[in-house]
Amino acid sequence: MESLKLPPSVRRRTTIRHVAEHAGVNPSTVSRALNPATRHLVGNVVVERVIASAAKLGYRPNNAAAALRGGRSQLIGVLLPDLTNPVFPPIVRGLEDALTEAGYAVLIAHCGSSVEDQDRLIDRMLGSMVDGLVIATASRQDSLVQRCLAEGMPAVLVNRGEDDRHVPEVVNDDFLSMRLAVDHLVGLGHTRIAHLAGPTRLTTGAARAEGFMLAMRNHGLKDTPVVACDDYSRDAGATACAALLERRPETTAVVAANDLIALGCYDVLAAHGLQCPRDLSVVGHNDMPLVDMLAPPLTSLRIQHREMGRQAARLLLTHLNNPDTTPVRITLSPLLVVRGSTAPPRTEGQG
Repeated sequence: MESLKLPPSVRRRTTIRHVAEHAGVNPSTVSRALNPATRHLVGNVVVERVIASAAKLGYRPNNAAAALRGGRSQLIGVLLPDLTNPVFPPIVRGLEDALTEAGYAVLIAHCGSSVEDQDRLIDRMLGSMVDGLVIATASRQDSLVQRCLAEGMPAVLVNRGEDDRHVPEVVNDDFLSMRLAVDHLVGLGHTRIAHLAGPTRLTTGAARAEGFMLAMRNHGLKDTPVVACDDYSRDAGATACAALLERRPETTAVVAANDLIALGCYDVLAAHGLQCPRDLSVVGHNDMPLVDMLAPPLTSLRIQHREMGRQAARLLLTHLNNPDTTPVRITLSPLLVVRGSTAPPRTEGQG
């Protein structure tokens, strides 16, 4: 009986030794040439020859084996709170920009809200032998951060921080966001302004609420109504906006803690036969894709999400190479993008 002939990729796995033999160099030279972090130690001609040999032989590095030998897997875990939220793709793109350049790949996972779900996810990440974690799910007192510290897992927080700053963070300047929003509305003539806040268990929710109240006081406005949302969602925004308009019908402008909450405001206005900005001006936060296509286009705070990802990756790479580095916080500035959802308040007698 004729034996079945398997393709070369199935018959054997191409190793560094095979690449070294094909390129006529030592296996250690192959390792250096294929690693962007050590490539500078090898001459350009040799690097090109090794890369060509690896491509011809179909070589793929065995990251797990490298990690087991005490090296690095070249994998970074990324934990996101909501894969469907448009805020996070540009953050991931920024992470990949910097990590790919350094020879790393990313594993992306949705992180549940329960401690049990988070622990299971961390176990899986540790089982995948990731070299570090980028966490976009942090709460003000975060159990994931404590787990990373206990496990000796390098970690960086992005978009959301924690109160005690145990690990490096890259966040938006939420106080500046609220100041820009309130300054804009006051400049249009609004004085009866409210804030639909994010969850106060998150630093973004707490900081934006505090920043809003401070910005209002800076204009001598002591009445600073704040309605907290259960989460950063359109439904939560609609619930909070409906409650606000019932309790404070005199409100002429709203600063929403994110764009999804602002979309909830649009829903409530439509349901009540009201118009934006004639009856209520609305400011969002994040300037997520397509908010310029709304009717009316949404005024929003544009956040540097892609740069946030790049900076988080760089902080993590620094931490990997220098574990004793003191954790730092990088704060990025937002930009107010004015569109059609904000206008001067309607005066008495206007139709």
